[in-house]
Amino acid sequence: MIKNDKTKGIVYIIVSAFFFALMGLFVKLSGDLPTIQKSFFRNAVAMIFAFMVITKNHQWELPKGRNISYLLIRAVAGTGGILCNFYALSNMNLADASMLNKLSPFFAVIFSLFILKEKANFKQIFAVALAFTGALFVMKPTFSFEGIPAFMGFLGGMAAGLAYACVRKLTQNGFKGSLVIFYFSAFSCIVTLPWLILDFTPMSPEQWIFLILAGLSASGGQFFITAAYSKAPAKEISVYDYSQIIFTTLLSLVVFGDLPDLLSFIGYAIIISAAVFNAWNSLRKKN
Repeated sequence: MIKNDKTKGIVYIIVSAFFFALMGLFVKLSGDLPTIQKSFFRNAVAMIFAFMVITKNHQWELPKGRNISYLLIRAVAGTGGILCNFYALSNMNLADASMLNKLSPFFAVIFSLFILKEKANFKQIFAVALAFTGALFVMKPTFSFEGIPAFMGFLGGMAAGLAYACVRKLTQNGFKGSLVIFYFSAFSCIVTLPWLILDFTPMSPEQWIFLILAGLSASGGQFFITAAYSKAPAKEISVYDYSQIIFTTLLSLVVFGDLPDLLSFIGYAIIISAAVFNAWNSLRKKN
């Protein structure tokens, strides 16, 4: 039995990282389907899962006041982030796409300046700049159509950073994490439904299974990461979220035989170093 809250937070965030790695794998295994179609079924499963949890725990609540605007921004940014991330996952190396999505904590620092009124010191700004440098190694920008998936992955990380800043604000205001997941997933399904109807691609039984598994994995990832941040501050445990890259690289190697190139590994090292530096600086400042 784990008694220490920080240790629980670390365990939860590593479990969350594993679930998100599985989600990326199942999205890629679902094959050549429209990105919006993949996003819809992923969010539909998450919405149903969240609905069951909220109903069981009697947590239903309508957003009020400023929470409405924060929830709307979270929903719009989250939907855009998922679409960009799924496009990247479908069109580039699995580990590279996941690494670009993991730029979100650094973007969260930037957006927190405006949403949470949190001031960033020089060392935090340095960590963000270092992470962007690492992203360039992963993206390997060529300013051609071949670089579009990497750019979409970068935008996905940016949108996720904005979404996480809003989630933090909502939870600080006492809004339940399961409600945030439900409202976001419902919004995403409603927005993408018209495009799904107009451009629906028939799916094989295997594709149905993979998209359902992607949705279940995403639900597990979202609930565990919410639980993690309820146990310990993000600055103390967020660095462990980068364990997803280890899981993703191993899954990509075993399932697809893909191994990131040298520049990508250099980019991973730089981004993870930036995350470690930022976490160390936060803990040092706290102590």
